[in-house]
Amino acid sequence: MNKAIVAKFVSNNYTLQLGKGLNLYCYYIKPLFDKVFSMILCVLLLPIGLFIIGLLLTEHFSSPFFIQARPGKDGSMFRLIKFRTMNDTKDANGELRSDDQRITRLGHWLRKLSLDEIPQLLNVIKGEMSLVGPRPLLAEYLPLYNEEQKKRHEVLPGITGWAQVNGRNTIKWEERFKLDLWYVDHIGFWLDIRILLLTVKKVVLREGVSSDSFITMEKFKGTTQ
Repeated sequence: MNKAIVAKFVSNNYTLQLGKGLNLYCYYIKPLFDKVFSMILCVLLLPIGLFIIGLLLTEHFSSPFFIQARPGKDGSMFRLIKFRTMNDTKDANGELRSDDQRITRLGHWLRKLSLDEIPQLLNVIKGEMSLVGPRPLLAEYLPLYNEEQKKRHEVLPGITGWAQVNGRNTIKWEERFKLDLWYVDHIGFWLDIRILLLTVKKVVLREGVSSDSFITMEKFKGTTQ
């Protein structure tokens, strides 16, 4: 047999063995854990969710849900669902007002307690998201990513992630992307468990919900470096 072919086979087989455990987790264990745990959370949080829906309907929204197309794994689009926290008021030019002008009193508290994220459990059950992964950002950011930043789409987006427990909306975009890419390179069971536990801590302490200048985070305009 050709030595080059043998060397390639050995190399590929060695790589496969090294990645066997990781592939097992990423492709089988993680999706199963996501779906089962999300279903349990949906049942446990159902009374809270119904109560929030009732409150939102009293604010005269056409729908208590905010649904928006977001890029997921490999950049494929899906419909992200959250509880609505802003109204659709516009200025004299017909443009939507800024986030801080449109957020409602109830919406402010939903964001502060991270309760607006509850409906995304349905995205997880559908296999469009994971409990842990890089946050799904706006579709308009896709053309602005450099080649390195595009790697964040190699895994499913998450409800929470490494960037969320390390500053969330209070860190700069470049740092946020570095944290996302670090997660992609180090994804694993114990890291996911650590992130989930840290998320609970962040939610209880209400840390990182808003940046210093914006109600959420300023828009990404591309990396200049």
